[in-house]
Amino acid sequence: MQALLTLSRAIDALTERVGKATVWLVLIMTVISALNAFVRYAFDYSSNGWLEIQWYLFSAIFLLSAGYTLMRNEHVRIDVVSGHFSPRAHAWIDIIGTLFFLAPMAVAVLYLSWPIFVNAYLTNEHSSNAGGLIVWPVRLLVPVGFGLLILQGVSELIKRIAFLQGLIADPNAKVQGPSAEEQLAEAIKKQRGEAV
Repeated sequence: MQALLTLSRAIDALTERVGKATVWLVLIMTVISALNAFVRYAFDYSSNGWLEIQWYLFSAIFLLSAGYTLMRNEHVRIDVVSGHFSPRAHAWIDIIGTLFFLAPMAVAVLYLSWPIFVNAYLTNEHSSNAGGLIVWPVRLLVPVGFGLLILQGVSELIKRIAFLQGLIADPNAKVQGPSAEEQLAEAIKKQRGEAV
């Protein structure tokens, strides 16, 4: 079990890096969106490419952050019902949900999305919009995002089993600490301090 917990920590470290990098995409997307709106209203000019880049970034944020959200226990739960369960019952629900719902769905999406990405890459597919972007990078986000989600699902499964064996603390316990937004604000402050 210790080897599996080591694997789980490695997956968590990867997920943490991807999640924290993805947070920066929110800032980039916001800046692009604001500039795009300013140029559209101030100069009566718009570009499909700039609109599509916003969509691509939104897709990246959503898909690449799924595993991070799972790791941080921030996914949607029905707290009115689950709030009455013991930590052990939560662990069992998570194990069953991972094995019978999360894993089959994520593997199916990964399996079905890979050929779509390969086809888009081989044909150098472009958006049908005038001035649109190439499509394969955003098509690649689907299998990558679901691949990361599968990895994190494995990590969460390992943690739930280890918890049931009494080897680790409750993985469903909410971590008290700064939110992702607070962490981003702190990183921006550090960047500014280094630049000065």
